Amino acid sequence: MRLSLYEFRTGAETAGGQRVVYDIANDAAHFGAAEVEGHALVWQLDPTEAEADGALLSRPVRLDPFSEWVLRCDRVDFPPGGVAYTHTHPGPGIRYLLHGRLDVHTEGRTSSHGAGSAWFEAGPEPVLAESSQHQPTAFVRVLLLPAEWAGKRTIRYVNAADEDRPKLQTARVYFEHPLRVHVR
Repeated sequence: MRLSLYEFRTGAETAGGQRVVYDIANDAAHFGAAEVEGHALVWQLDPTEAEADGALLSRPVRLDPFSEWVLRCDRVDFPPGGVAYTHTHPGPGIRYLLHGRLDVHTEGRTSSHGAGSAWFEAGPEPVLAESSQHQPTAFVRVLLLPAEWAGKRTIRYVNAADEDRPKLQTARVYFEHPLRVHVR
């Protein structure tokens, strides 16, 4: 199974299913059936790599079909110079940078992201994110989480002292929805 992100510059319409549709102009997220007239993002689970053809980004994910999962769509905003201290998450997700710049440090590598770029985080690997010093930065993401994380903050700091440091970024959850994982 793959988590895939598709970008549609001139609108998108989905018939339903386990999809997230994000309307960039209206800062609105929908689960399942939706219609967006302008710039839209669509996340979905694709069974195979071939079925993810045309995705902006697609990565394999392993979800235990005998466990319960939730799909969360949220947005994280950073003021200039904001930092998400080294942390992990309990599940994988694909992020899309709406505006600003973000440097993501993980596993000894740094990737720099500008508006319109997407990246995958598997969840368990530690990540440090540093936003632009000169402009606000924001990304929207879809996370696949074990159901016990529903309604809970998912960021877990690697260094316990970072838990008490000031956090300048803000997160807004659009929705969480139970996820059905099918075994083929």
